[in-house]
Amino acid sequence: MSGFNTRSIHVGSEPDPVTGAVNPPVYLTSTYAQDGVGVPRFSDYSRVDNPTRAALESCLANLEEARYGVAFASGLAGEDALLRTLSPGDHVILGNDAYGGTYRLLTRVFGEWGVTVSCVDLSDVAAVEAGFSETAKMLWVETPSNPLLNVVSITDLAVVAHAHDALLVVDNTFATPFLQRPLTLGADVVVHSTTKYVGGHSDVIGGFVATNNDELATKLKFHQYAIGAVPGPLDCYLLIRGLKTLGIRMERHCSNARAVAAYLVEHPAVDKVYFPGLAHHPGHDIAKTQMSDFGGMVSFTVKSGVDVARKICESTSIFTLAESLGGVESLIELPSAMTHASTVGSTLEPPASLIRLSVGIEDIEDLIEDLAQALEL
Repeated sequence: MSGFNTRSIHVGSEPDPVTGAVNPPVYLTSTYAQDGVGVPRFSDYSRVDNPTRAALESCLANLEEARYGVAFASGLAGEDALLRTLSPGDHVILGNDAYGGTYRLLTRVFGEWGVTVSCVDLSDVAAVEAGFSETAKMLWVETPSNPLLNVVSITDLAVVAHAHDALLVVDNTFATPFLQRPLTLGADVVVHSTTKYVGGHSDVIGGFVATNNDELATKLKFHQYAIGAVPGPLDCYLLIRGLKTLGIRMERHCSNARAVAAYLVEHPAVDKVYFPGLAHHPGHDIAKTQMSDFGGMVSFTVKSGVDVARKICESTSIFTLAESLGGVESLIELPSAMTHASTVGSTLEPPASLIRLSVGIEDIEDLIEDLAQALEL
């Protein structure tokens, strides 16, 4: 099997050999019978392993072209497990427009443990190079980033990271493996909030870490087991179900986002549109090289400022005012007061009037009509 959609449907979901069921069973078990003392048939405990979780891990790892995939109870739980491979005194270089939750985890949790963080403009390779210290162990990248949708070269940053014996970590939540596969571009680790596009229906929380690094994979599996932030079997089943339609959903997300961005660019109330599919976007050429399409996220600022931006967010009817993203339904939010409130006062603080759209798969005419009426305030 070589095609993405074929693999997303079949890898890990082979018909059950006993019943012929075409979907993987949901193994609602906490423990397993053993054939002898210390001789389990599959595993000794579901925190260690679960067949439904194993099916999810094999499928998503395959789609990311990774040898190893480790599932977690949330995206931040996956990031936490990865960051626990560091030691006090280690240094992480983070993009200066990263997700607020990642920044909060690094500064307020691992910062107290002794990990240091510096925020750098990742589009400036010279600045990234200058930001490295002798203790730098990870270069953490979001591309496209959240919420400004900046796009940076994974290949170029891999060269810099590896020259300093550091790991390149790429958050692939926005792009998904359907649009971008960072491990094939030089990244060492891929992280996901599978809550978003992988799940795709706003009904499950999950996280995932993928790698081809044998030693790192062993540590991640140990942390999964020893710390215990594992997804339940029903969560894993929902994520497997989401993967089966990921490709077709992403095609619609992308086409709708292109139309929304084109509409916003021409609207007199809009100041700036952030979308890598626009020719004037600074990362457009890189996106064309390392992505197969431009994603389903669009951000924009309005000329009248934050009060009007807030009213716009509160005035849509099809776009739901809510945090998160990547579901079939369209969402709207004000990052400075919602998803990125933890970055206010830092170098990662987004523009106060920035509105972030997660463009869903509804009829595009309805989405544009909804934005039009909200922008007439």
